[in-house]
Amino acid sequence: MRLLQIDTIHVVARSPYLVLHARLGDYPPEWLEQALAQGELAECWAHEACFVPSGDYALHDAWRHQRGHHWSYRHAARVHQEHRAEMDDLLAHIAREGPVRAADFAREDRGAGGWWAWKPEKRWLEAWFALGELMVARRERFQRVYDLAARVRASWPVAADDGGLATEALRERFILDTVRALGIVPARWIADYYRLKPQVSDRELASLVASGQLLAVAVRGWSVPAYVHADHAPALAKARAGRLRATHTALLSPFDPLVWDRQRAQGMFDFDYALECYTPAPKRRYGYFVLPILHRGALTGRLDAKAHRADGVFEVKALFLEEGVVPGERLVTELARALQDLAHWHGTPTVRVLRSRPAGFAGALRAALKRR
Repeated sequence: MRLLQIDTIHVVARSPYLVLHARLGDYPPEWLEQALAQGELAECWAHEACFVPSGDYALHDAWRHQRGHHWSYRHAARVHQEHRAEMDDLLAHIAREGPVRAADFAREDRGAGGWWAWKPEKRWLEAWFALGELMVARRERFQRVYDLAARVRASWPVAADDGGLATEALRERFILDTVRALGIVPARWIADYYRLKPQVSDRELASLVASGQLLAVAVRGWSVPAYVHADHAPALAKARAGRLRATHTALLSPFDPLVWDRQRAQGMFDFDYALECYTPAPKRRYGYFVLPILHRGALTGRLDAKAHRADGVFEVKALFLEEGVVPGERLVTELARALQDLAHWHGTPTVRVLRSRPAGFAGALRAALKRR
């Protein structure tokens, strides 16, 4: 994937942990923090705020100057312009005293809240992070611990090197990594992955096809060419021969790269998906934190979930199958397994399914869960 989007909502598990579970199954959740603290991963702005391989960090740092259109950089530049003296003092404090958390600074306006109502020091730390002067050395209870970027990078087991790539070569690298990560894409889906501007075109990809780094293919039902990374040539050959079979069933985070691009989810899976946690409750169609259901290569439905950690209960408030999906025995059995596996990994082993559409599916799923 090359990146793992960070989000702090933890109605179920926080997004990066969910994304990994969909692929790895039962893994130790502390691995993510350990990998960050050991310098195997780094944090930076990429798609949005993301974990990336530390070996890729220098690429993102070099590309930062091409991403001035992103809101994080615009906001950081504005904060720096307005609070230069205070930010310089904060940077000097970290250089002198060592790593800090936002929680290390007292808050005066304790009644304030919300994304844009951070205490000043938190805003300044985040601005320096976006501007590349600070990095996240580690996390404590998922809180960022900030240190000077030079000190963090010096502690890594292997230095990150962009190889002195020019802007054009960096963009080409991000395009190739995107196509490899997404599997098969038309040109118009590529830019979103790393928030590239301008949009990627077929004309731009022609040289990568000519060099053999990308393979151009035709997809039934698509009116434009699609592209596959050369590393996936064996899988492409299987697909063309009708021998590539999807077998996996998993629940996806709303910030999973499989679904975070609404245009791609619609074009690839005929799945209309939008995260509704920021939508007023009366206007939500499906729920607050809705997990897409991946079943054997198709997005067959979605469910609104909440983990009640103190009670050990994983609650499915509502489950919705897509129109035309036949709720057969295999779907029931494999979804029950995926639900139980996620709930057990999460420490909420009791699964409760309240309702579904179609209505009878909830009962069949409860019965399958009891059999496990």
